Amino acid sequence: MCLILFAYNYHPDYKLILTANRDEFYSRPTRAMQYWPEQPELLAGQDLEQGGTWLGLTRSGRFSALTNHRNGLSQPQGQSSRGNLPLQFLLSDLSSRAFIETSEPHRFDGFNQLIDDGQQLCYLSNRAAPLQPVPHGIHGISNAVFDTSWPKLVAAKQALKNCIDSGTFDADALIKLMQNPATYPDELLPKTGIALPLERRLSASFIRSENYGTRATTAILIKHNGVTEVVEQSYDALGETERNAFSFDTRTAFMTE
Repeated sequence: MCLILFAYNYHPDYKLILTANRDEFYSRPTRAMQYWPEQPELLAGQDLEQGGTWLGLTRSGRFSALTNHRNGLSQPQGQSSRGNLPLQFLLSDLSSRAFIETSEPHRFDGFNQLIDDGQQLCYLSNRAAPLQPVPHGIHGISNAVFDTSWPKLVAAKQALKNCIDSGTFDADALIKLMQNPATYPDELLPKTGIALPLERRLSASFIRSENYGTRATTAILIKHNGVTEVVEQSYDALGETERNAFSFDTRTAFMTE
């Protein structure tokens, strides 16, 4: 993912309200969100080039999502694909705290990871100290550390707050608010070591260019009682493609689609 917005224990009915964009090259092969045939408890998309994922859940209530930390000034050093991080957590039975304590973040290039064992949402990064647990409220992660005040993140967090406070939000509303293509003035842009035209293009919440752009938007609503709704809208260079929706109850692990 390249932009994750979420409200954690902010709404009286929901433990987690989250929406996220995954930005990637259009040519990179991807399997859309689904229950994995080889791991039937796992609901996630899959990067078919490296085998990992950027966001996933399990029917038992585990959740993880990932963004890359952008730094054009340094060369990649990681020994493993960052997409393995969510899989390692989701397919384990470790608590959020135990996963943080036993992880090996030095093996990966810069990343931000949200992890929830069903009891506690935590944040892990190899560019910042972990947050255990994540504070209640509205937060966001782009390609810098937790709640960094990049223009698109500040605007998107406010849009999420307005959406929830309206009292009429749903998965479709969460997906729509992530489709903002607006970029920002050069003087407001972060300096991450990439060329200014690219920095300008990446300042939008929803990115579309000839070869690279937002490939999927995912909305997740998890009620305090365990009822979970997941909707994913996929895109290619021409616009919207497939849409997938899932729901399950972590108390029973009974799935309906």
